[in-house]
Amino acid sequence: MRFVDRKQAGDVLAQRLLPCRDDPSVIVLALPRGGVPVACEVAQTLHAPLDVFIVRKLGLPGHEEFAMGAIATGGVMVMNPDLANIRIPEAAIEQVVARERTELARRETLYRGERPPLSIEDRKVILVDDGLATGSTMLAAATAVRKQQPRQIVVAVPVAALDTCRVFHGVADEVVCAVTPEPFLAVGAWYDDFGQVSDAEVHALLDAAWRAETGRSA
Repeated sequence: MRFVDRKQAGDVLAQRLLPCRDDPSVIVLALPRGGVPVACEVAQTLHAPLDVFIVRKLGLPGHEEFAMGAIATGGVMVMNPDLANIRIPEAAIEQVVARERTELARRETLYRGERPPLSIEDRKVILVDDGLATGSTMLAAATAVRKQQPRQIVVAVPVAALDTCRVFHGVADEVVCAVTPEPFLAVGAWYDDFGQVSDAEVHALLDAAWRAETGRSA
């Protein structure tokens, strides 16, 4: 199965999540930027509030492609246990963390403006992205969300590598991967339109979703 674009992928994913519809404990958290158009469709179908959950990788100094950890919305930091035996100078870690905290704060302001993050504690949290290849970003997000004491975590994506979906069964309470094609190749291989989502598009989608949620609440 191929998706036309992220919006259509969100429609398909939402159908798999219909048991969560009208559940007042549910919140949908999108991983920017590609996860936002998908999550908008999910939140709209489920009649659930939407927010972004921003994760920034902490690259290993000198080998930035390797993640020594991540920081996420709410100031939560998670370190990679696989690198526990590598001696990294504390000053180098602090420098990377400071840089990524600044970028995370910039994106929080850019996407959310003055709106505070949704409370996660005791909520059923549906974490949404446009797909999972290695799943490293989603893993950091799920780990960070868990530290904020949700009632339940659901990892939900339109398309994923089957082995990656299996990994998340030990991390999330529920995993919803709409399609798991083999061979997987890459997330973008399963979209006709997989163009980069701009910051402006993220802001516009979130603003429309928040206005709709305000109308429902009223």
